[in-house]
Amino acid sequence: MLELTQVSKHFGGVEVLQNVSFTVQAGQVFGLIGPNGAGKTTVFNLITGLIAPSSGTISFNGQPLTGVAPHQITRRGIARTFQNIRVFKEMSLLDNVIVGMHAHLDYSAAGLLLSLPGFRQQERQARVRAHELLSMVGLDKNAYDLADAMSYGDQRKLELARALATEPKLLLLDEPVAGMNTGEKSELMRVIVRIAERGYTIFVIEHDMRFVMGLCQRIAVLNFGRIIAEGKPEEIKRNPDVIEAYLGRDDESETVSAA
Repeated sequence: MLELTQVSKHFGGVEVLQNVSFTVQAGQVFGLIGPNGAGKTTVFNLITGLIAPSSGTISFNGQPLTGVAPHQITRRGIARTFQNIRVFKEMSLLDNVIVGMHAHLDYSAAGLLLSLPGFRQQERQARVRAHELLSMVGLDKNAYDLADAMSYGDQRKLELARALATEPKLLLLDEPVAGMNTGEKSELMRVIVRIAERGYTIFVIEHDMRFVMGLCQRIAVLNFGRIIAEGKPEEIKRNPDVIEAYLGRDDESETVSAA
C-alpha cells in the first residue's frame, strides 16, 4: 500500500533521512521505532505532504505522493494523528468527529445557509456515522460531552475517531500513547487492535517498546536517519544492531526487553 524508495531529506547541511526504504502492506500494523531525533516524525511529514523529500520516491497504492498537497493526500486515503493532541476542545465529541468528514460531505453554501433537504440528509448521515466511529473507540456514551472535559486518554481516542472519519485506507499514528499511564496504554492498544480487525492498515511510530512489540506485525528501526533493521517483532528484539544502537544490550541473552 505504501512504499518509500531511497528517500532522503536534508535541512540545509543536516541529513535527517538517508536513503530510507520500506513498504507497508495492506491490512498490516506496521511500526517504525528509533531514538529521539532519528527522523521518525519527518517520515510522517513526508508521507502527508507537509514537506517534500530531497530525493527518492513515496508512493501510495502505486501512485506517487511527491508534490501532492496535504488535503489531496487526505482525500486519497491517508489520515494522521499527531504527538500533541489536536482536538477542538470547545466542541462536543460528536462535532469533533463530524469535522473530520468535511472532505466527503457534498453540499453547497446555499444548502448549508438555507438548510435545504440535501444538506439535512447529509447532516443526519454524518451524525449516524460519527456515533458509529465514537462507538468503535468506546466513546459513544460521551458523544455530546465537550472534548475539553474528557481525560487525556479519551482525547487520544477521540483523535482516532476523527481520523477515521476521513475514511482512510492508511492510518498514521504518531506516538499515540505518549503521556499515557499504563491503564490508558492498554486500553488504547485494545482500541487500535479493534480498528485493525476492521481491515484498516495502520502505521505507528512510538517509543514505548511494550506497546510496539505487542501491537505491530512488522517493525522497521530508524537510527541517525537510516533504516538499520526491519522484520517481525521477535526478529527486531534479537537484532544486534538494534540492541546496540537503540535498545540497550543484555550481555547474557542479547535480546531486547519489551518492558
